[in-house]
Amino acid sequence: MDIKTASALHRLRLVSAPEAVSFLLLLVCSVLKRTTDFNAVPAMGMIHGILFILYVLFWLDAWRCARWKLPTAALYFILSVLPTGGFFAERRLKRASEDMVIAARARREGTVNA
Repeated sequence: MDIKTASALHRLRLVSAPEAVSFLLLLVCSVLKRTTDFNAVPAMGMIHGILFILYVLFWLDAWRCARWKLPTAALYFILSVLPTGGFFAERRLKRASEDMVIAARARREGTVNA
C-alpha cells in the first residue's frame, strides 16, 4: 500500500465516527426542538453538514486511491447516510487498512504474491 492510499483511508476513518456522532446529535436536537423549547438544530445542522461534506470528499479520494470496486464504494457511501453507519465504516476501514499493510509487508518480504 502506498502512502497516498494509506492517507486517504486514514482521513476517511478520522471523519467517519465524528460524522456519525453529529448525525445522531442532529436527530436528538430535532426531537428536542419538537418537544421542548431547546433549538440547537441550526448549529448542529451546520456541524453535521460540514462533516458530511468532508466525508464525501474523503470518500471520493479513498475510492480513487484505493481503487475500490463499485459495490465497495457504494457500501461506504450508504454507511454515510445511515445514523450509525459511520461507526461501521470506521471499523471496516481500520480492518481493511490493516489487511493492506500486512499484504504490503508480505509482498516486500517475498512471503506471498499478494
